[in-house]
Amino acid sequence: MIERSVLLRRIRAWLALFIVCLVLSGLTAFPLVSELHWANSLISHAWLRRVGEGLERADADYPFLLYGTDWLAFAHLVIAVFFYGVHRDPVRNIWIVEAGMIACAGIIPLALICGPIRGIPFGWSLIDMAFGVFGVIPLLVLRRMIKRLEALADGPTVSAAAAVTS
Repeated sequence: MIERSVLLRRIRAWLALFIVCLVLSGLTAFPLVSELHWANSLISHAWLRRVGEGLERADADYPFLLYGTDWLAFAHLVIAVFFYGVHRDPVRNIWIVEAGMIACAGIIPLALICGPIRGIPFGWSLIDMAFGVFGVIPLLVLRRMIKRLEALADGPTVSAAAAVTS
């Protein structure tokens, strides 16, 4: 029983880390224009300047375009809410972790296909793909721990059933 509670605590710690990262990535999608001002004041990079100029022009002339990034931010926050189900019942809601893993894998073809179509330099597409690669790591750890938790829960039940049929 102690092993189960320790495992549950570890699952919840990894889950909290993942949820915090999701929420932070969502919240940072709201203030893009001011973030790019800040980034451009710290780093002199042609691509960052171009993105900053594009965002400034869009914000000044077509602010409704940035509404799409507001929805991106909102989607991150909603996805984070789904992971609360894993907190409540990790074994029953492992599908949420697995869906997150699929989403992380989907980042790579999205970046490889849409990056060139949108004129994104390949190096920046690699940064985007890194979100999928690094995002899947805590999910893989979570899935492994949840499977171990499931085995702990099933262990005594299987043994008891075997003892009854013997």
